[in-house]
Amino acid sequence: MDFENRGYAFSRAFVDELARSGLRHAVICPGSRSSPLAISFGTNPAVKTWLHLDERSAAFFALGMARALGQPVAVVCTSGTAAANFYPAVVEARYAGVPLLLLTADRPPELWEWGAAQTIDQTRLYGAHVKWSVQLATPEATADLLRYVRALACRSYAVAAAAPSGPVHVNLAFRDPLVPARVPADIPAQPYDPDRDAWDGRAGGRPYISTATGRIAPGPAAIGRLVEDLRALERGLIICGPQYDAALPAQVARLAACLGYPVLADPLSQLRAGPHDKSAVVVAYDTFLKDPDLPARLAPQIVLRLGDAPTSKPLSQFLDQHHSARQVVIRAEGWSDPGHTAWDFIHADPGLVCQGLAADLGAARSPSSWLSEWLRLDSICRAALQSRLHRLDELFEGKVFSELADLLPAGSGLFAGSSMPVRDLDAYFPLTDKPVRCLGNRGVNGIDGVVSTALGHAAVAPERLVLVLGDISLYHDLNGLLAAKLHRLNATIVVVNNDGGGIFSFLPQAAYPDVFERFFGTPHGLRFGPAADLYGLAYTHVDSWPAFRSAVASSIATPGTALIEVPGDRARNVALHRELTAAALDAVRQKVG
Repeated sequence: MDFENRGYAFSRAFVDELARSGLRHAVICPGSRSSPLAISFGTNPAVKTWLHLDERSAAFFALGMARALGQPVAVVCTSGTAAANFYPAVVEARYAGVPLLLLTADRPPELWEWGAAQTIDQTRLYGAHVKWSVQLATPEATADLLRYVRALACRSYAVAAAAPSGPVHVNLAFRDPLVPARVPADIPAQPYDPDRDAWDGRAGGRPYISTATGRIAPGPAAIGRLVEDLRALERGLIICGPQYDAALPAQVARLAACLGYPVLADPLSQLRAGPHDKSAVVVAYDTFLKDPDLPARLAPQIVLRLGDAPTSKPLSQFLDQHHSARQVVIRAEGWSDPGHTAWDFIHADPGLVCQGLAADLGAARSPSSWLSEWLRLDSICRAALQSRLHRLDELFEGKVFSELADLLPAGSGLFAGSSMPVRDLDAYFPLTDKPVRCLGNRGVNGIDGVVSTALGHAAVAPERLVLVLGDISLYHDLNGLLAAKLHRLNATIVVVNNDGGGIFSFLPQAAYPDVFERFFGTPHGLRFGPAADLYGLAYTHVDSWPAFRSAVASSIATPGTALIEVPGDRARNVALHRELTAAALDAVRQKVG
């Protein structure tokens, strides 16, 4: 490699090893101190760079890309508060298990704590929210330090990618010059033999350190003990929370057939849509578990819990109510048990656990009244909800998702914002054989960065992406819309604008009108047409369902990004939600008793 000075000897070797390890995308934020990284990435043919002007949005954009790819993506910024703006995305990546490489440029140590401009303490800036944080040695062009920086780049990539995936922070301090100006004194006259690997990397383009990771297999003893218990227990449930393993739905379906257990599928579990067997999948539990009498009739003996904690509050309350049932959490890592009701944790790959259990259980269990009861409740409830939605002519937030179920082409990605959109997805998106990937930021369930995360996914995933989010969430990440313009992304953004924080209208705070609107409803009076104009997006304000269908269909068929604004009324939205729930529960009581 050609090295102009010690800073570029370091940064080019570091970027070279990230590329050799498998890094293919880097999101770059502008800044002077990060010039060695930006230029090194920009001149490396193996890495595609994506410019983003806002660091908070850039980090979420990288997060969306990393989750879509299932591999690390780098995000680069200059020193000072720029690095602090990565923090919300770092937290989401940590709890959602998304591999990010946070590369923060810094001023050299002799300027730390001496009042130098744009200089803060960036060491371990993200605390416990990263898997690993390292302060890179100050650049020098020696064989020993180049071996070190190459090895560290390989390790950073491997740590971010290894289960549990997550963010890794590397802080890189650069001295002047920050441009690739030649400084002869920095580079030895004969830098190569016998240290060619340090300067040029390993022969054949292989990484300086090659790493291998594998899925965590369950121990045979754990599988054997659980199989014995499962054979003896007829009243069981499989609950699948948010997860993104495309192979898991078929594995869960096979296990459910062996056990004769219903599968309660979170909308982000990937179990509600696709060609896999959905004959045991239950989706209307969020509605019928609100009946005060049903949970007692549906008491399970054992519960298998896969993926993250489910979105549905009635389901979480149901699990808390039946804490005496044996609850087995199956996940590769972490302790997802907010209600502290788990009896067992099996820390292994859920897909491998499902395969092992199904193999030992053998033939499918005969149909039981237990499974039939759950499926009957689900069928009655779904039919009542869909019938009521079909007859509903006025614009209703929840109906957005039942409409999209018909409008989305096969192979689409459907991203639901936090707060109300993901809950409406849970309540009103039906089972479908169309392959639709359902996504959301459910690591910490925040509303910030949703636009950028979704657009990051759209940048690298083959499917057409539709994002549904609320007005406050869009306001939080308006800067993220610039990525759609800069990178000519294809996406449909549906914003449900009810002039404030709609989810609070469902909470006890709504009973205090003297303070509710000011601190919780937070009306803002914004319309988003001017924002669409600012970022060069197509825009439609719809006032009917035919207009909504037309706008969505047109956007999906047209290259580029469109913003579709659906007006809403918070008070009316609460009333309609309650009317639909009451109608569904009434249908259940009439037919089940």
